[in-house]
Amino acid sequence: MKTRLIIFLTISCCQQLAISQSDTINEPVKERKWFQKINFGGYLQLRYNGLFESNPDLTCEQCDKAWGEGSNFSIRRARIVFSGQIHPQISFYIQPDFASGINGSKNFVQLRDAYFDLGVDKKNEFRFRIGQSKVPYSFENMQSSRNRLSLDRNDGLNSSFANERDLGIYFMWAPPKFRQLFKDLVDQGLKGSGDFGVVALGVINGQPLNTKELNNNKHIVLRATYPFKIKNQIFEGSIQGYTGLYHMRADDISIGVKHNGTLNYKDQRVGVSAIWHPKPFGIQAEYNIGRGPEFNKYTDSIETRKLKGGYILLNYQLKLKNHLFIPFAKYEYYNGGKKFELDARSHHVNELEFGVEWQPLKYFKLTVQYMLSERRYEDFQMQNNFQKGHLLRLQAQVSF
Repeated sequence: MKTRLIIFLTISCCQQLAISQSDTINEPVKERKWFQKINFGGYLQLRYNGLFESNPDLTCEQCDKAWGEGSNFSIRRARIVFSGQIHPQISFYIQPDFASGINGSKNFVQLRDAYFDLGVDKKNEFRFRIGQSKVPYSFENMQSSRNRLSLDRNDGLNSSFANERDLGIYFMWAPPKFRQLFKDLVDQGLKGSGDFGVVALGVINGQPLNTKELNNNKHIVLRATYPFKIKNQIFEGSIQGYTGLYHMRADDISIGVKHNGTLNYKDQRVGVSAIWHPKPFGIQAEYNIGRGPEFNKYTDSIETRKLKGGYILLNYQLKLKNHLFIPFAKYEYYNGGKKFELDARSHHVNELEFGVEWQPLKYFKLTVQYMLSERRYEDFQMQNNFQKGHLLRLQAQVSF
């Protein structure tokens, strides 16, 4: 009797377990809500520029405003990123910066990126990018500051768009295999620029970041790039250009300087990029030519003038146990105006940098960079201004 009872109870338990497992297997998987698909990240950079500084009058308004006399500790960037794939064909990206400068003061909050990508097809091979984002012009401009080796972008191509960004709409095309390659170049620490498509065509305001449009003209931007593998190496070649009318702001015009009356100046460029991604040796080289507004001290006027400039950067990734060292050297040259500076300030730049990036931990890195710089930068208020000097710069960065 006891034996029969034990057998009966055992069979009943097994049946109930089987029914329970069957219900679990057949239960539909609940789709994650859109707010459960939001990612959160960012990075923080702390700098010191005052070591072995030979000339406190040597500055760079476009680069790091903590250069020059009074150099001290500064927060270069404090960025928080909110992003997510809220639908198979819709993603978004929002990035404020908590270390922006306004009228000489630091650490104000400013919106850098706010856009969404809308896929035309299910593979998102064709997509639109709508909002405020980086302009697809120049590899180094598109490269995130958290990944870039050199502490500042080069003058030659970075003088195209203030803070590398503008407001508009882009049409991008990239097959899935290229989109994955663009992602891998960033995820694997190969200093990639991110996914801006194999071909990108955009219509943008053409004014400085976070300022209103001052004319009815729109800038047209076109970029084409092609990355491919050569054995273990990855090479990426690009050509890009843009055209439009840039309207100079009244606040950027000195009293007494001559101009064309409308403050609208032709703003046109074309550039080429050649990137040999570091596996372990890497080369970045970019150059552009064009024309735009520039101050002419011989006529005391702002004129449409030719410009040219670029850079070459060599680097090498050296792994020692759990430490990654990336020594690098960079030379840059630029001759032309900067439309978003006072009187479209005229520049002539020759600069040589040597440095090393050290990553002892996954989310932390320290960069040491020594600079030799010669800069002539002149506007109506400051003419015959040539500065030469050298300095050692330090940057600590944590990413999350």
